[in-house]
Amino acid sequence: MNKEIIAVDLGGTQLRAARYDAGLNLLTREHTLTGADDGLEAVLARMKAIIRLVMPAEHDRVESIGISAPGPLNSKTGVIVSPPNLPGWHDVPLGAIIEAEFGLPAYIGNDANVAALAEASQGAAQGCRHVCYITVSTGIGSGIICDGMLVTGQAGLGSELGHIPIIVEAGRVSSIELEAAGPAIARQAKQALRTGANTGMLDLVAGELEQLDARAVGKAAANGDSLAIDLLAYAGRIIGLGIVTVLHLFNPQIIVIGGGVSKTGELLFAPIRQTVREHVLDSAFTAGLRIEAAALGDDVALVGAAALAATHGGDMDIRNLDRRF
Repeated sequence: MNKEIIAVDLGGTQLRAARYDAGLNLLTREHTLTGADDGLEAVLARMKAIIRLVMPAEHDRVESIGISAPGPLNSKTGVIVSPPNLPGWHDVPLGAIIEAEFGLPAYIGNDANVAALAEASQGAAQGCRHVCYITVSTGIGSGIICDGMLVTGQAGLGSELGHIPIIVEAGRVSSIELEAAGPAIARQAKQALRTGANTGMLDLVAGELEQLDARAVGKAAANGDSLAIDLLAYAGRIIGLGIVTVLHLFNPQIIVIGGGVSKTGELLFAPIRQTVREHVLDSAFTAGLRIEAAALGDDVALVGAAALAATHGGDMDIRNLDRRF
């Protein structure tokens, strides 16, 4: 009998669980609020409860449990190090806790890393063995698959494109995330408004400057607001430079970009592609390269958690997830 997999998406706001068959076909799913402010023990209790909701009556049908969680985390030991959106979580041995509770192997993965597995198995990167997934949202995370294997490093902390340092504004050291993630776009918009920029963005938040976020900037850009367009173009250039680094290091076949900010479409993607063309070492690095939007949307973390378990924590080749290889 082909074994089934339990997948869990531990997010700062939503906690979701699902059961998949051996082909990563969805069988059932449940969701609830994480309630992160309630503290560690309350969230752990909710996680155990939602796993039980998707667990079949015959537990021996389930092979393992995969969990997508915010980093930083050590995927080798299953320890959550210190996620900024989960108060009170510091060096939490989540893998060991879940294994002890359910008597099943539990695999923990950084949400961006498992998203790379998801897009490679069922999304935009199907059929590719060299993949970089980038999420542009509240933060900027990434996952890299090199020759069919997930790249995580010796302690599972690798593939953090968002934290590549860059120099901006007369020598100030920043990072891709601090310049191009959603909060950075909102911060830059607010700064421009405080200095008297001509823009209609405030109309989208009823004149409340502090309510201005990246989503409002994206809407303004879609409506033709020149400042909003420029802000997304700046973010695209910064992300593009990060992608150039990835191309030079790993020479992937495809760059898959997801996350809330990616929904601005070509307003973000066009400057990304232009920057890559302008700054890559040689056109050989972009020959056949695809830069595409993610395909799995909100399901990416659950599918990724299932894929993580199916590849035994990312230690198996992704050919195990896609029969076309």
